[in-house]
Amino acid sequence: MAEVIRMPLLSDTMTEGKIISWNKKVGDKVKADDVLADVETDKATMEVNGYVDGTLLYIGVPAGEAAKINQIIAIVGKDGEDYKSLLDAEKGAAKIADEPKAKVADKPADETIQSKTQDSKSQTDNPKPQTVSLPAGAKEIRMPLLSDTMTEGKIISWNKKVGDLVKADDVLADVETDKATMEVVGYEEGTLLYIGVEAGEAAKINQIIAIVGKAGTDVSAYVAAEKTGGNQLPVDRGSLTESEPAPTKEQPSTANSPSPADEQQATNNGQRLKASPLAKKLATDKGIDISKVSGSGDGGRVTKKDIDSYIPSAQPASVAKAAIPAFTATGQEGHTDMPLTQMRKTIARRLGESKFSAPHFYLTMEINMDNAINVRTQLNELSPVKISFNDFIIKAAALSLRQHPAVNSSWMGDFIRQNHHIHISSAVATPEGLIVPVIRFADQKTLSQIAAEAKELYGKAKDKKLQPQEFSGNTFTISNLGMMDIEEFTAIINPPDSAILAVGTIKEVVVKKAEGFGVSSVMKLTMSCDHRTVDGAVGAAFLQTLKKYLENPVTMLL
Repeated sequence: MAEVIRMPLLSDTMTEGKIISWNKKVGDKVKADDVLADVETDKATMEVNGYVDGTLLYIGVPAGEAAKINQIIAIVGKDGEDYKSLLDAEKGAAKIADEPKAKVADKPADETIQSKTQDSKSQTDNPKPQTVSLPAGAKEIRMPLLSDTMTEGKIISWNKKVGDLVKADDVLADVETDKATMEVVGYEEGTLLYIGVEAGEAAKINQIIAIVGKAGTDVSAYVAAEKTGGNQLPVDRGSLTESEPAPTKEQPSTANSPSPADEQQATNNGQRLKASPLAKKLATDKGIDISKVSGSGDGGRVTKKDIDSYIPSAQPASVAKAAIPAFTATGQEGHTDMPLTQMRKTIARRLGESKFSAPHFYLTMEINMDNAINVRTQLNELSPVKISFNDFIIKAAALSLRQHPAVNSSWMGDFIRQNHHIHISSAVATPEGLIVPVIRFADQKTLSQIAAEAKELYGKAKDKKLQPQEFSGNTFTISNLGMMDIEEFTAIINPPDSAILAVGTIKEVVVKKAEGFGVSSVMKLTMSCDHRTVDGAVGAAFLQTLKKYLENPVTMLL
């Protein structure tokens, strides 16, 4: 079934977006994670994904022109599929919204009944496959692609319930992906008619999670057809003249407990404070007393934005600690089965695929870090930001990849993609698992620029504030456990890279110097290589170049 691609709300103040360029043309095959167009908003130039697979059937806004929020900019479907009914339905919905209700059904009742009877008889005489369309004015909200590796998203909580009025910039739900917990905005205005995925359950990419439209619109037939693979038909205008309430599942009583969107927390003066579940979780993670945060949402509701911008006041000199309960042995054994987070699921899937599909081999080299230590000390006296040894390694690896492009490649099944750009990701540990922020064009940046960007990205990663473009697109990865006193280890290749560099700690060792002995600081590097793209000699040559840069770091400054 053909799917419309609408202009999304890419910033909180955006009213329209200008299409800078289309990356696909009509007739091209597109995938769910393809970037269809580059769009200029009032804040920045951003990429728009289609989130559906198929053929690009229609482009509604040429490059250089602007589209309003929620306007159809493209349609994707099966090759040769008729999509004009989607455009006609869009125009019809706009026309009905502008016309008085009396004009919708201006025929006499008996004439209308007779017309319907004739239509029914015609359909009986000439049976056609019956499918159901989404009623005019109703809009689907589908699970968006929130990261490049995401296959599904788990609904942590709904911030609206069926029957609530929603605005285009309202946060409908908090969703846990494989990378972080993120907010899903519906970009539609109207009444929430349907919720397709309950809180605590997961939805596949592009699965319908909600429908928004006019109050009283019956979408049950469309939902049933969608679940059974039904397709779209022209809208039945006759059904729009009535306002029958949509059948919904009987909801459990909430007289004694608030809905997820209205979960409240008591303040010191006994009042009740509204806060979104995501805001409460972020406040807990950051150690913020949410009762002291001013909410900017409806009715003073505290949102993610309020937590991110909160600046705490001075704290008391001492805080009373809870008493530690006395330990009492029960003599029984037990265990807890921990549900998998979306991040842990993806780590297991992608690294499992990498380890068991890519033939790994390993190369280890010892680096003398004496000169690097001296140069780093001198640079940090001048640099506006502290430069770490990991920043040295990122820069040295980036320059080495320039000279050995075969390492800066990806296995694509029936061909090898050799990347011309150098984007280096550096693994960061979070409580949920590893995430890899990406330093883009690392070979072109100075050590100070790399250090400043890395510091910002690592902070975002630990606060779960990384955006998709900040943890995707890597061409080479570095995993550093030196700060944990690990001398040497091997790492699993991070797809789609062809190699990953495992960095150990810097330690002092006794070495022979001139006529006697002395102490030098050494560090071990182990590179895991995908033998399908990187041969042993190629990997060894790369490490030799890397060794020269790290042992003579002044050469990186030229």
